[in-house]
Amino acid sequence: MLDSLPLSRKQIRSIAEATARICVWHGAIRSGKTIASLVAFLIAVAAAPTSGLIVIVGRSLQTIERNVLEPLQDEALFGSVAKLVVHTRGATTATVLGRTIHLIGAADSRAEGRLRGLTACLALVDEATLIPRGFWNQLLGRLSVPGARLLATTNPDNPGHWLKKDFLDRAGQLDLREWHFTLDDNPALDPAYVASLKAEYVGLWYRRFISGHWVQSEGAIYEMFDTERHVVRTLPRIDRWLCDAIDYGTTNPYADLVIGVGTDRKLYVVNEYRHDSRTSRRQMTDSEYSKARRAWLARVPQPETNVVGVAPEWTIVDPSAASYIEQLHRDGVSGVTAADNTVLDGIRTVSSLFSTGDLLVHESAQGLIDELPGYSWDDKAAEKGEDKPIKENDHSCDALRYGVRTTEALWRPYLPTRLEVAA
Repeated sequence: MLDSLPLSRKQIRSIAEATARICVWHGAIRSGKTIASLVAFLIAVAAAPTSGLIVIVGRSLQTIERNVLEPLQDEALFGSVAKLVVHTRGATTATVLGRTIHLIGAADSRAEGRLRGLTACLALVDEATLIPRGFWNQLLGRLSVPGARLLATTNPDNPGHWLKKDFLDRAGQLDLREWHFTLDDNPALDPAYVASLKAEYVGLWYRRFISGHWVQSEGAIYEMFDTERHVVRTLPRIDRWLCDAIDYGTTNPYADLVIGVGTDRKLYVVNEYRHDSRTSRRQMTDSEYSKARRAWLARVPQPETNVVGVAPEWTIVDPSAASYIEQLHRDGVSGVTAADNTVLDGIRTVSSLFSTGDLLVHESAQGLIDELPGYSWDDKAAEKGEDKPIKENDHSCDALRYGVRTTEALWRPYLPTRLEVAA
């Protein structure tokens, strides 16, 4: 009978075994762990004590809506039960099987204040490794009703992460059950889709998001980068000039990259402007940088045309450069926006694009080409359970990450492959 259900044996087993105080589904992306946790959550809601609140926790309200509520409301997944999940987008409560569910975003330690005075009987935590340790501890303390339980999902992280070290590795000492999933544990996935995902991830990201292993970040970040494969001498016509992406520096180098989508449906770093005050022995003001940027963009040739000069749709700036952003606004630059600076998500997106050959760099972007091979993980941070790049010789690499990550919604429809980062 199990084989006739739209769930794998591992999913069904985890749902049946999810009776401990703490239950954690962890492992690869698209492996079925989230659906298993949602089925277990529905069962837990139906059987939850009548006293105490039920909460769903995620990094933000938007991630809770996307990763938890939208799947629960999908009749293709949950049939008639989906009609018993009611939520208005943006609201901080939902109704599931007639019970009020409180939705809590926990992006940083300030979120702990939302738990004060709360007594809970059931909690579902989405992307647990992204939740602050203090919030997690306080949430456990608030689950004080007899029979109270916490269910959680996560992708793997550094093996020194507190969730792995202090909870998963101590499962035998705690009232905790955990289940590890790999991509191959989900038989419902199309084999071609699985092959595509496996091709998109290499190195650290493959071991974490395909194999589902908790492995330490070490060595080169873009280990797949190869000048023979990724650096080009000629460019196709650019269909869409997405952005110029800026890592701002006064004493450190200033780097600006023009990024576009070619007629071959690939992303290209078309050109680069850099100013290093240490080598030029001259610091530039915000106004001078703005003027130099305009002059540089006016000189960038458009490939396979006789046109010189480009006008990117967006100007994406290092979010810490508030004064420079203001200067660009004063100078009448349109489309100025602070960059998405979610470092690991940005690195993972760039890595996937390099892995599939969908991101190429023109040879004129010499600063970026020089930095990419040496862009490395910080070993000292890794020993503390943190994934961080070494903060040196990373200026063009940061600009690349800003540009690619911030414009993802614009370039994704052009690419023949679908880069998946969701759980």
